Amino acid sequence: MRVIFMGTPEFSVPALRAIAARHEVVAVYSQPPRAAGRGQKPRPSPVQAAAEALGLAVRTPARLKSPEDQADFAALGADVAVVVAYGLILPQPVLDAPRLGCLNIHASILPRWRGAAPIHRAVMVGDAETGVAIMQMEAGLDTGPVLAEARTPIGAGDTTADLHDRLAEMGAGLIVDVLDRLPLPAVPQPAEGVTYAAKIDKAEARIDWSRPAAEVDRLIRGLSPFPGAWCLAGDERLKLLRSRVVPGEGAPGAVLDGFTIACGQGAVEIIEAQREGKRPMPAAEVLRGLTLTRLS
Repeated sequence: MRVIFMGTPEFSVPALRAIAARHEVVAVYSQPPRAAGRGQKPRPSPVQAAAEALGLAVRTPARLKSPEDQADFAALGADVAVVVAYGLILPQPVLDAPRLGCLNIHASILPRWRGAAPIHRAVMVGDAETGVAIMQMEAGLDTGPVLAEARTPIGAGDTTADLHDRLAEMGAGLIVDVLDRLPLPAVPQPAEGVTYAAKIDKAEARIDWSRPAAEVDRLIRGLSPFPGAWCLAGDERLKLLRSRVVPGEGAPGAVLDGFTIACGQGAVEIIEAQREGKRPMPAAEVLRGLTLTRLS
């Protein structure tokens, strides 16, 4: 089929590659290059870089609201558009242009966790499972009917980074299967069980050691690697990236043994952390250069 692909971050890349291997990708839409690095030079998105490596035509409009942009999109004569974390709201003329509409790969089992940060939120609240859904897009926020879904358990040690990579690959496999079988019946989402995954606010990332260990552990894993749950070790900001709940008692924030920290109930053992200006390191490496007695 003739496919328009629309995506921006690394999460979208496996789906782009999988589709390009089986279908004609007539254009790739991605957000414009952003200034990055020390020199603040414009850097193409991961999707743009991957598309150019595949020899695909790339378009990077800042928005799709103008009649000219919408006409250019329609002129591609696509059978379907696949949207994966594109980052722009699609106007109705864009949604209507492809013969089979626009399909979205969403990183949750809808209607749970509609919105911007479904992977983070699923880990942070302690969901037992998550997955990917292929949704027929409509004007509402992730409200469209679902064509297919795949599920995966959330393990006790899974971080958002772990699930991000797993779900990206699952979504790539699922969208290829859906494209091969179109047209498919789309099942309306149930009215019950709707939740919204609000964008992560950096103010959420400060660890409150007075909370139960299970909540602290989920916060650490849910915000890893970005923006990263953090605390203070003296005057130094310390980002905690991987943890597990362990037995232990003490004043909240007290270091009980090695890198085991007391919480309001129970304790967490830090497995991976990152000091300011350093790379992420296993806990043992962090402790070689840092004496810990209490975290705040």
